[in-house]
Amino acid sequence: MKTDLLIIGSGPGGYRAAGYAARNGLSVVVAERDQAGGTCLNAGCIPTKCLAHDASAAPSDFASAMERKALVTQQLRTGVEQLLSAPGITLVKGQAAFTDEHTVTIGDTIVEADNIIIATGSESRMPPITGIDNPRVITSTEALQLQSLPETMVIVGAGVIGMEFASILARFGSKVTVIEYLKECLPMFDKDIAKRLRKAIEKQGVTFFMDSAVSEITDEEVIFKSNKTGAETRLPCAGAPVLIATGRKPSVEGLNLEAAVVDYDAKGIKTDDCLRTSQPHIYAIGDVTGKQMLAHAATAMGFRAVNTILGKSDKIRLDIMPSAVFTYPEAATVGLSEDACKQLGKPCKCLKGYHRANGKALAIAEPEGMVKITADTDGTILGCTAYGAHSADMVQEIAALMNCNATTDDLASIIHIHPTLSEILQDMCLG
Repeated sequence: MKTDLLIIGSGPGGYRAAGYAARNGLSVVVAERDQAGGTCLNAGCIPTKCLAHDASAAPSDFASAMERKALVTQQLRTGVEQLLSAPGITLVKGQAAFTDEHTVTIGDTIVEADNIIIATGSESRMPPITGIDNPRVITSTEALQLQSLPETMVIVGAGVIGMEFASILARFGSKVTVIEYLKECLPMFDKDIAKRLRKAIEKQGVTFFMDSAVSEITDEEVIFKSNKTGAETRLPCAGAPVLIATGRKPSVEGLNLEAAVVDYDAKGIKTDDCLRTSQPHIYAIGDVTGKQMLAHAATAMGFRAVNTILGKSDKIRLDIMPSAVFTYPEAATVGLSEDACKQLGKPCKCLKGYHRANGKALAIAEPEGMVKITADTDGTILGCTAYGAHSADMVQEIAALMNCNATTDDLASIIHIHPTLSEILQDMCLG
């Protein structure tokens, strides 16, 4: 089989790139070894957001929430499969493996492609902990298949995955304990915001042990030590699942990248700004690059790769990448935080706003929240971090303005609908 473009992986990066390439006249083959839609749709973004919603709407009915999650996932997966059956696109199921720089085998099918995009995503990273192979140790994939709500849950890691599951399960009624190696949760977020979010989730009944390293998992307990004092804690949790949420690693196993002479290491496949690998006709996008492990980052990278193949320029700003964590309350961030500016030695001014002073926030009974905007000395917006209701929406507005190199004065001049939480942003910037 000969094609203009072979895409390995059908997650958000892969299937969106396939549709875009086909609409621009390229013949496309998509290889998928598992389910269409990738991790995000089947075992990540979408199912966790279903549970996050139902944890607030119907927190007493975990079984019904799991059923709805499965139905939503199936509906969206069917949509992706339909997209991958559109004219110009051929979906081939099976493990893809390079035989040379232009040829890939997918099961019994041999595909020769002028251009190739690797979009194989990532998988859970398992830390070197004694007892990590204990049957009660699970990853987020298994957590999304739980048949009943666990009475207790131990979560190792307070990044996005750990914090979302902690918030979800606690609201359904589980007794949740989170053990985190770092001093604060969500290391990519502004520390002030991260701390406030953690405190808000603690009020939901979640117990946090920060600055602690897990050394062993047994049938009866999880053993960890304080990084500061060395004091050991033996947490009794017989029968409780232990969710490992210590990050993800690029998924390259089975690709046989050596046959294509594509450079990669433990951090991912190496690419340039146009997502070209060491082979200029082979591209890598999304989690497999280890750069920005976000579904929307993969999508943007896919568009950039296809544009490069087509010889088209674009205005995609991969350096402005908003992200969110859908805990309750939710949090989001984009650009440079106040902490990051200090670390870089970059002068900045910091503006703060609070949900409790906003009419819409009080009207919807969501007074808990805070927004921080960082700006250069000339007022150019450098970043924003928020927690509280509608944080992702507000940060998205800031991301759009950053793409236009807007200033805080520009933001102050934009008329905002009343009443909305986005008025917090305008009020912060008024002199």
